Amino acid sequence: MSEYKLVIPCLLGIEGLVATELREMGAENVEPENGRVVFQGSPEMIARANLWSRYGERVLVQLGDFRALSFEELFQGVKRIPWERWIGRKDAFPVKGRSLSSKLASVPDCQSIVKKAVVERLKQVYGQSWFEETGSLHQIQFLILKDRVTVLLDTSGDGLHKRGYRANSTLAPIKETLAAAMVYLSRVRRDANFVDPLCGSGTILIEAAMYAMNLAPGMQRRFAAERWEQIPSSVWRTERERARDLVDRSVEFHARGYDIDGEAVQLTAENARKAGVGSRIQVQQRNVADFRPEEPYGCVVCNPPYGERLLDIRQAEELYGTLGKVFQPKHGWNYTIISPDETFESCFGRKADRRRKLYNGMLKCQVYMYYKNP
Repeated sequence: MSEYKLVIPCLLGIEGLVATELREMGAENVEPENGRVVFQGSPEMIARANLWSRYGERVLVQLGDFRALSFEELFQGVKRIPWERWIGRKDAFPVKGRSLSSKLASVPDCQSIVKKAVVERLKQVYGQSWFEETGSLHQIQFLILKDRVTVLLDTSGDGLHKRGYRANSTLAPIKETLAAAMVYLSRVRRDANFVDPLCGSGTILIEAAMYAMNLAPGMQRRFAAERWEQIPSSVWRTERERARDLVDRSVEFHARGYDIDGEAVQLTAENARKAGVGSRIQVQQRNVADFRPEEPYGCVVCNPPYGERLLDIRQAEELYGTLGKVFQPKHGWNYTIISPDETFESCFGRKADRRRKLYNGMLKCQVYMYYKNP
C-alpha cells in the first residue's frame, strides 16, 4: 500500500518518547522536531499509530508543504494538492490552522483562502458546484511558520489523549498523554508496586496499568479515518486484533491509589473499570500525610495540586513539605512528582536526583525524580 508522510504533534519535551514508540511500532524515517515527530508509513501505520501512541496528540497526514507570501500563493499552493484522493463528493472538510512569524498573519483570512482553494479543486474534478459535506469528517489543518505553509489532514478526530475511560474527572485532571509520559520516565516495572497517593480521577494509575499490561491506549475509541475510503476497514480490524493479541495479562503489576476526597476515590475505581484495569488498582480514601513506603520496593508517581490549579501558593508549599517528609529515601523505592512551582525542591527539602522539563499545555513544569538512597 501507499506510503504517506505522517506527523504526530506532541507536548513539548516528549518528542523523544513519541519517536521511540513510533520506531517500536515499525514506522520509518522517524524524525523528532520541536513539538512534533515526522515519519513515514502505510495505511496500516496510520491505524497502528492511532491505536498505540501513548504520548502523541493526534496522527496527521501531510499533504503539502510550500512557501507563501500572498493569499494568491496560498490559494494556488493549496489548489495544487490532489484533494480528490482523500475527499469524496459528500465528505465534510472543515479548515482550521495557525500562523506564526509569517506575512500571512490573519488566521481567519487564511482559513477562508484554504477552504476556497479546496472547493475550487473539487469543483473541477467532480463537476459539481455545491458540496453538502454530510459524509465522513476530513479535518484540514494548516500551519504557516516563517512563511512556510504545511497542509495536513487529521486522521484521529478527537485528540489521542481521549482514551475513552475518563468520561468524568476531578477538577484540573492531568492529561492522559502527560500522565503516560510520567509513567515512562519513572521506569515503572511491569511487576511494580505502583502508588499514586494523590490520585484524583486515577489517570496516572490507569496509564501505568495500561503500560504494564501492554494495553493499546486507543482500543476503546474510534478515529475519524475509520470512515475514510482510503483506509479499508480490514486494516483497522487487523490492527485491533493485533493489539488484542499483544495484551499481557500475565504481568504481576498492581497499583494503589489514595485521595483525601471520597468522590475522587469512587471516580478512580469507576475509570479503572472502564479502562479494563480495575482488577489491578486498589483505591482508598486516605490523607497523603499517612503514606509510608513499607513494602520492599515501590514506584510513586503523582501530580500534586498547586497554586494555579487547586490550592493557593501557601497551601501548595505546605503540601510539598509534607511530601518531602513522607517520600523518604529507601532502597527499592523511587518517587516522581510533577510541578510548575520553581520553589518545589526547597519546599520538598531535597534536590531531585534528576529533573525533566515538560509542558502541561502551555504551563512549563518540571518532573522531579528521586531514586538515590543515602
